[in-house]
Amino acid sequence: MPLLALLGMGIGGAWTWALPISIFGIVPLVELFSSGSRSNPDSYEEAKRRSSVIYDGLLYLMVLMQWVSIFVFFHYSGYFLGWEFAGVVVSMGILCGTLGINVAHELGHRPDKLNRFLAKATLLTSLYMHFYIEHNRGHHQRVGTYEDPATGRKGEGVYWFWVRSVFGSWLSAWSLEKKRLSKKGVSIWGLQNEMLRFTLIQISALALVGFVFSLEILIAWILASIFGILLLETVNYLEHYGLERDQTDNGSYEHVHPAHSWNSNHPLSRVLLFDLTRHSDHHANPTRPYPLLRHFNSAPELPTGYPGMILLALLPPAFKYIMARRLKAETKRIALVSS
Repeated sequence: MPLLALLGMGIGGAWTWALPISIFGIVPLVELFSSGSRSNPDSYEEAKRRSSVIYDGLLYLMVLMQWVSIFVFFHYSGYFLGWEFAGVVVSMGILCGTLGINVAHELGHRPDKLNRFLAKATLLTSLYMHFYIEHNRGHHQRVGTYEDPATGRKGEGVYWFWVRSVFGSWLSAWSLEKKRLSKKGVSIWGLQNEMLRFTLIQISALALVGFVFSLEILIAWILASIFGILLLETVNYLEHYGLERDQTDNGSYEHVHPAHSWNSNHPLSRVLLFDLTRHSDHHANPTRPYPLLRHFNSAPELPTGYPGMILLALLPPAFKYIMARRLKAETKRIALVSS
């Protein structure tokens, strides 16, 4: 993906749309005819993958490529006009969503400080640093409930979900930081407040880009970030649409199970998104590294891969109709599997 985006910035013309056409044209078409493998790594393969440097190396390479891409974007996006400019912005937006946020998402679940620093640094390229707080401490605890702004509700359209999730997640991140600091007896108006630090860092980055480059480049970055954020939020919408956790007699919610997230084994989506599409295992086991994520028969399965589902979500009547039928069929199938 970053190579296609860089190629578009370097050559111009129709090449500026090479990445968007590949992701939202070729990939959905291929995945209509390939459902992917349901096989899981055995204990030997798991041990082999855990000891391999390749899987983490790919993540670090993508962090590097994201930063290279954003600096190339700053230098060259101002040379494009009209449809070429739109192609470059959309291409950078795809990178902001898939690398700037998704790769950071994987690194943000790691326990060590280096990976978490890289997660925050990479989220900066998408101007979505509060995702680190809200996703790890908010979404994973509240997923599948009406308390979670990032869970798509049955019958809800994606456009309203964007508004609810973007603003709700930002407010939730502030609330989570306020609670954390109040337990420590620390004021929220200090640099121990990560939300305050993230806000200052992002404002400073915006000011620096506007000063060093131009107002046009600044606007281009903001537009690319918005595209990446909405791409990520559309994926959030798909991943839990219409799925709810039951409440126990004491008012608490049941534990998160694979049945509370939509799963997809479609091969290209798995590769492009570092197995984010095996989302059921990720939510049931948040610290499990991406190359070890598994398929569960008890998890509902999406009709196709993520790029195709994103396009479908942009047509709410069609999406709701197809997903209502899918939800009903998957509920029956999982009940049979469980019995």
